Amino acid sequence: MGKKNFAVFGLGRFGRNVALTLEELGYNVLGVDKDENIVAEMAESLTKVVSFDVRDAHALREVGISDFDVVIIASKSLEASLMATMLCKELNVGEIIVKAIDERHAEMAKRLGATKLIFSERDTARQLARKLATKNSSDLKEIDDDIGILSLKVPQKLIGKNLIETNLRKVYNVNVVAIKSGNEMLVPPPPKHVFTANEKIFVIGTNETLAKFERDMD
Repeated sequence: MGKKNFAVFGLGRFGRNVALTLEELGYNVLGVDKDENIVAEMAESLTKVVSFDVRDAHALREVGISDFDVVIIASKSLEASLMATMLCKELNVGEIIVKAIDERHAEMAKRLGATKLIFSERDTARQLARKLATKNSSDLKEIDDDIGILSLKVPQKLIGKNLIETNLRKVYNVNVVAIKSGNEMLVPPPPKHVFTANEKIFVIGTNETLAKFERDMD
Protein backbone atom coordinates (compact mmCIF):
# COMPACT_ATOMS: atom_id res chain seq x y z
CA MET A 1 0.00 0.00 0.00
CA GLY A 2 1.38 3.43 -0.94
CA LYS A 3 1.59 6.34 1.41
CA LYS A 4 -1.46 8.50 2.01
CA ASN A 5 -2.24 11.54 -0.10
CA PHE A 6 -3.46 14.64 1.74
CA ALA A 7 -5.28 17.76 0.61
CA VAL A 8 -5.61 20.88 2.76
CA PHE A 9 -8.30 23.44 1.94
CA GLY A 10 -7.48 26.87 3.33
CA LEU A 11 -3.86 27.85 3.94
CA GLY A 12 -4.31 30.20 6.86
CA ARG A 13 -2.29 29.62 10.03
CA PHE A 14 -3.89 26.29 10.91
CA GLY A 15 -4.07 24.84 7.39
CA ARG A 16 -0.55 25.97 6.59
CA ASN A 17 0.89 24.28 9.67
CA VAL A 18 -0.93 21.01 8.95
CA ALA A 19 0.23 21.04 5.33
CA LEU A 20 3.84 21.93 6.10
CA THR A 21 4.13 19.33 8.84
CA LEU A 22 2.76 16.58 6.59
CA GLU A 23 5.16 17.65 3.85
CA GLU A 24 8.06 17.55 6.32
CA LEU A 25 7.07 14.00 7.21
CA GLY A 26 7.46 12.94 3.59
CA TYR A 27 3.86 12.93 2.35
CA ASN A 28 2.39 14.33 -0.85
CA VAL A 29 0.28 17.35 0.02
CA LEU A 30 -2.09 19.36 -2.15
CA GLY A 31 -2.69 22.85 -0.79
CA VAL A 32 -5.76 24.80 -1.93
CA ASP A 33 -6.50 28.44 -1.25
CA LYS A 34 -8.57 31.06 -3.05
CA ASP A 35 -5.90 33.71 -2.43
CA GLU A 36 -3.39 33.59 -5.29
CA ASN A 37 -0.79 35.43 -3.20
CA ILE A 38 -0.85 32.67 -0.60
CA VAL A 39 -0.62 30.03 -3.33
CA ALA A 40 2.44 31.76 -4.81
CA GLU A 41 4.01 32.01 -1.36
CA MET A 42 3.52 28.29 -0.66
CA ALA A 43 4.44 27.02 -4.13
CA GLU A 44 7.95 25.93 -3.15
CA SER A 45 6.92 24.36 0.15
CA LEU A 46 4.23 21.84 -0.82
CA THR A 47 3.97 19.09 -3.42
CA LYS A 48 1.31 21.05 -5.25
CA VAL A 49 -0.58 24.27 -4.51
CA VAL A 50 -3.55 25.53 -6.51
CA SER A 51 -5.94 28.44 -6.33
CA PHE A 52 -9.68 27.91 -6.67
CA ASP A 53 -12.93 28.19 -4.75
CA VAL A 54 -13.46 24.96 -2.78
CA ARG A 55 -17.21 25.34 -3.40
CA ASP A 56 -16.53 24.57 -7.09
CA ALA A 57 -17.35 20.89 -7.71
CA HIS A 58 -15.77 20.99 -11.16
CA ALA A 59 -12.48 22.28 -9.76
CA LEU A 60 -12.46 19.54 -7.13
CA ARG A 61 -12.94 16.91 -9.80
CA GLU A 62 -10.21 18.50 -11.92
CA VAL A 63 -7.63 18.05 -9.14
CA GLY A 64 -8.81 14.47 -8.58
CA ILE A 65 -9.98 15.00 -5.02
CA SER A 66 -11.61 11.55 -5.04
CA ASP A 67 -8.10 10.05 -5.15
CA PHE A 68 -7.07 11.68 -1.88
CA ASP A 69 -7.18 9.64 1.31
CA VAL A 70 -7.68 12.62 3.62
CA VAL A 71 -8.98 16.15 3.10
CA ILE A 72 -8.49 18.71 5.86
CA ILE A 73 -10.92 21.63 5.51
CA ALA A 74 -9.59 24.71 7.27
CA SER A 75 -11.48 27.44 5.43
CA LYS A 76 -12.36 30.52 7.47
CA SER A 77 -15.65 30.86 5.58
CA LEU A 78 -18.53 28.92 7.10
CA GLU A 79 -20.29 28.58 3.76
CA ALA A 80 -17.14 27.43 1.93
CA SER A 81 -16.30 24.95 4.68
CA LEU A 82 -19.74 23.35 4.69
CA MET A 83 -20.00 23.26 0.90
CA ALA A 84 -16.56 21.68 0.59
CA THR A 85 -17.50 19.10 3.22
CA MET A 86 -20.62 18.12 1.30
CA LEU A 87 -18.78 17.96 -2.04
CA CYS A 88 -15.96 15.83 -0.62
CA LYS A 89 -18.54 13.45 0.80
CA GLU A 90 -20.28 13.24 -2.58
CA LEU A 91 -16.92 12.61 -4.25
CA ASN A 92 -16.25 9.69 -1.89
CA VAL A 93 -13.31 11.09 0.07
CA GLY A 94 -12.72 8.59 2.86
CA GLU A 95 -11.63 10.93 5.65
CA ILE A 96 -12.89 14.51 5.88
CA ILE A 97 -11.48 16.57 8.75
CA VAL A 98 -13.09 19.95 9.39
CA LYS A 99 -11.73 22.76 11.52
CA ALA A 100 -14.91 24.05 13.11
CA ILE A 101 -15.53 27.71 13.86
CA ASP A 102 -17.98 26.88 16.66
CA GLU A 103 -20.30 24.11 17.89
CA ARG A 104 -23.01 25.01 15.37
CA HIS A 105 -20.53 24.72 12.52
CA ALA A 106 -19.32 21.39 13.89
CA GLU A 107 -22.83 19.96 14.05
CA MET A 108 -23.64 21.01 10.48
CA ALA A 109 -20.31 19.71 9.15
CA LYS A 110 -20.91 16.36 10.84
CA ARG A 111 -24.32 16.06 9.20
CA LEU A 112 -22.79 16.86 5.82
CA GLY A 113 -20.13 14.15 6.05
CA ALA A 114 -17.24 15.29 8.25
CA THR A 115 -15.52 12.29 9.85
CA LYS A 116 -13.54 14.35 12.39
CA LEU A 117 -14.01 17.81 13.90
CA ILE A 118 -11.35 19.99 15.48
CA PHE A 119 -11.35 23.44 17.07
CA SER A 120 -7.62 24.06 17.49
CA GLU A 121 -4.83 26.26 16.13
CA ARG A 122 -1.07 26.01 15.52
CA ASP A 123 0.14 23.48 18.11
CA THR A 124 -2.72 21.07 17.54
CA ALA A 125 -2.31 21.52 13.79
CA ARG A 126 1.15 19.98 14.02
CA GLN A 127 -0.08 17.21 16.33
CA LEU A 128 -2.94 16.44 13.95
CA ALA A 129 -0.57 16.22 10.99
CA ARG A 130 1.71 13.85 12.83
CA LYS A 131 -1.18 11.65 13.85
CA LEU A 132 -2.45 11.58 10.28
CA ALA A 133 0.98 10.48 9.14
CA THR A 134 0.48 7.14 10.86
CA LYS A 135 -1.58 4.61 8.92
CA ASN A 136 -3.66 3.74 11.97
CA SER A 137 -3.98 7.16 13.55
CA SER A 138 -6.59 5.93 16.05
CA ASP A 139 -3.92 3.61 17.51
CA LEU A 140 -1.54 6.49 18.27
CA LYS A 141 -1.93 7.72 21.85
CA GLU A 142 -0.09 10.92 22.67
CA ILE A 143 1.45 11.07 26.13
CA ASP A 144 3.06 14.49 25.65
CA ASP A 145 3.11 17.24 23.02
CA ASP A 146 5.38 15.26 20.69
CA ILE A 147 5.61 11.76 22.18
CA GLY A 148 3.20 8.91 21.67
CA ILE A 149 2.70 5.17 21.90
CA LEU A 150 1.70 3.35 18.72
CA SER A 151 0.01 -0.04 18.98
CA LEU A 152 -0.06 -2.29 15.94
CA LYS A 153 0.03 -5.88 14.78
CA VAL A 154 3.57 -7.22 14.44
CA PRO A 155 4.74 -6.12 10.97
CA GLN A 156 5.70 -8.87 8.54
CA LYS A 157 9.27 -7.54 8.43
CA LEU A 158 9.74 -8.28 12.13
CA ILE A 159 8.30 -11.79 12.26
CA GLY A 160 10.89 -14.40 13.19
CA LYS A 161 13.30 -11.84 14.66
CA ASN A 162 13.89 -10.67 18.21
CA LEU A 163 14.37 -7.15 19.59
CA ILE A 164 18.15 -7.40 19.46
CA GLU A 165 18.11 -8.41 15.79
CA THR A 166 15.65 -5.73 14.73
CA ASN A 167 17.63 -2.99 16.52
CA LEU A 168 14.64 -0.62 16.29
CA ARG A 169 16.08 1.81 18.77
CA LYS A 170 19.13 2.51 16.61
CA VAL A 171 17.42 2.31 13.21
CA TYR A 172 14.22 4.26 13.99
CA ASN A 173 14.85 5.83 17.41
CA VAL A 174 11.77 4.05 18.82
CA ASN A 175 11.40 1.50 21.61
CA VAL A 176 9.09 -1.50 21.97
CA VAL A 177 7.76 -1.11 25.50
CA ALA A 178 5.33 -4.04 25.49
CA ILE A 179 4.26 -7.07 23.48
CA LYS A 180 0.81 -8.65 23.73
CA SER A 181 1.09 -12.36 22.98
CA GLY A 182 -2.31 -14.06 23.30
CA ASN A 183 -3.60 -13.12 26.75
CA GLU A 184 -0.11 -12.40 28.06
CA MET A 185 1.34 -8.89 28.18
CA LEU A 186 5.14 -8.77 28.22
CA VAL A 187 6.24 -5.56 29.98
CA PRO A 188 9.06 -4.95 29.37
CA PRO A 189 9.53 -7.46 26.55
CA PRO A 190 12.53 -9.81 26.82
CA PRO A 191 15.25 -8.78 24.35
CA LYS A 192 15.40 -12.29 22.88
CA HIS A 193 11.64 -12.71 22.48
CA VAL A 194 10.94 -13.74 18.87
CA PHE A 195 8.11 -11.86 17.17
CA THR A 196 5.22 -13.94 15.81
CA ALA A 197 2.36 -13.04 13.47
CA ASN A 198 -0.42 -13.17 16.10
CA GLU A 199 1.17 -10.61 18.42
CA LYS A 200 0.63 -6.91 18.99
CA ILE A 201 3.44 -4.50 19.82
CA PHE A 202 3.43 -1.16 21.63
CA VAL A 203 6.09 1.26 20.40
CA ILE A 204 7.05 4.57 21.98
CA GLY A 205 8.74 7.46 20.21
CA THR A 206 8.17 10.94 18.89
CA ASN A 207 5.24 11.29 16.52
CA GLU A 208 7.72 11.83 13.69
CA THR A 209 9.81 8.71 14.38
CA LEU A 210 6.68 6.61 14.86
CA ALA A 211 5.33 7.78 11.50
CA LYS A 212 8.60 6.83 9.77
CA PHE A 213 8.66 3.45 11.53
CA GLU A 214 5.12 2.60 10.47
CA ARG A 215 5.70 3.71 6.87
CA ASP A 216 8.79 1.50 6.57
CA MET A 217 7.02 -1.45 8.18
CA ASP A 218 4.05 -1.22 5.79
